[in-house]
Amino acid sequence: METQLEIEQVDVQAPSDQMRDQTTTSKSTEAQPKQTRKKAVLRPKAVQTYDTIVVGAGISGIAAAYKMKQVGYQDYLVLEKAERVGGTWRDNNYPGCGCDVPSALYSFSFAPSHQWSHLFAKQPEILSYLERVVEQFELQDKICFQHELLSAKLNEEANIWQLETSQGTYQARTVIFSTGPITEPSLPKIKGIEGFKGEMFHSARWKHDYDLTGKRVAVIGTGASAIQFIPQIQPLAKELIVFQRTAPWVLPKADMQLNASVKSLVAKFPMIQQGWRNSVSSILNGINFGLRHPSLLEPVNFLSRQLLKLQIQDDALRKAVTPNFSIGCKRLLFANNYYPALQQDNVTLLPQGLVEIDGQTVIAANGERFEVDVIIWGTGFEVAHPPIGQRVWNAQGERLADLWKDSSPEAYLGTSLENVPNAFLVLGPNILVYDSFIGIAEAQIQYIVDGLGFVAQTYL
Repeated sequence: METQLEIEQVDVQAPSDQMRDQTTTSKSTEAQPKQTRKKAVLRPKAVQTYDTIVVGAGISGIAAAYKMKQVGYQDYLVLEKAERVGGTWRDNNYPGCGCDVPSALYSFSFAPSHQWSHLFAKQPEILSYLERVVEQFELQDKICFQHELLSAKLNEEANIWQLETSQGTYQARTVIFSTGPITEPSLPKIKGIEGFKGEMFHSARWKHDYDLTGKRVAVIGTGASAIQFIPQIQPLAKELIVFQRTAPWVLPKADMQLNASVKSLVAKFPMIQQGWRNSVSSILNGINFGLRHPSLLEPVNFLSRQLLKLQIQDDALRKAVTPNFSIGCKRLLFANNYYPALQQDNVTLLPQGLVEIDGQTVIAANGERFEVDVIIWGTGFEVAHPPIGQRVWNAQGERLADLWKDSSPEAYLGTSLENVPNAFLVLGPNILVYDSFIGIAEAQIQYIVDGLGFVAQTYL
């Protein structure tokens, strides 16, 4: 148990104004009443040192809490900055938000669900699922909400991590940073952005109270989020300008609704869902294998280009949305309504980046100018450098973000960082392959919990 000083207000006795005014020659011998006042006193406050603190209650934080409870690990806490669990599925709630991995695989291995309404679940369902898992396995008592991590530094002398949060100081022998890579919106540095006269927001901070009906809208970016919300806002907008710097590969999404009969069948025969899960996993592993052997994906490249001829009739638009790289070089996207939305009369696709904003005018790299009422940033997240690096210092007192700014972060198995002892990172650098983030997180958590057991047996 470590200690720190805290300021405590205590009552002290003070003479009344009347007593202070009395002189030694006062004729009154009657005792005067005393008054109390507050005085600040520094006193030591005990700070409990936990075996482990988990930072973040998204998919990986929930998986960590479950796994530690399963193996009988009790002396831990989960610190969550928000008022509810969910991580990226809580923060990203733009129109059309959903997962591009089938629900059977994008779910915890220890908590399969037969309640999914579609093969590919939407954001509200995924968030509800995560909250049900927390309730089902009684993990809520271990989660401290509205505790945002401000800094994490190692006290080398005591071999203790000190975590400063928005609600005070916490200490732990080991720390699991499970804040994930999709947390901090990425905004480009655009000339004139501060002077924009209209509305502006990132897709991860969607302003649901802002009505897009009849507005001239500029969408910047054509990544995973943008291809989902563009079809949703296209019918509302008077004019929709889509800035596309690099055309992505967008393949058909093999989605379908799961009715009550299907749900009942899956509930009655769990092996159906397990088989489905294994099949999806094998397909994704096949894609990963193809990335290491690009020649194997050439037939897929050819078929995808032929498919574009069926999906888009206009030659100029088809040329603009055809990627100039092979499948697998960048993230594959899946959608059935994106290309139809681009072909509507009120949509203009610019195969250009945004370079400047002048008042309410957005200016493309080729000089084209458009007056708009609102800018929606579909520019993704800072995934190359984990955002948690802004708040963690290594054993040499160096902030990780400063070490990473001119290089690519590295971590053993995407989990253990150099000179950051007794701390682990979930979904760390260079680990995001074509797979379910949940599956990757579970594999890492198993490795981490095994390590925690070794530490406990060897040093504690």
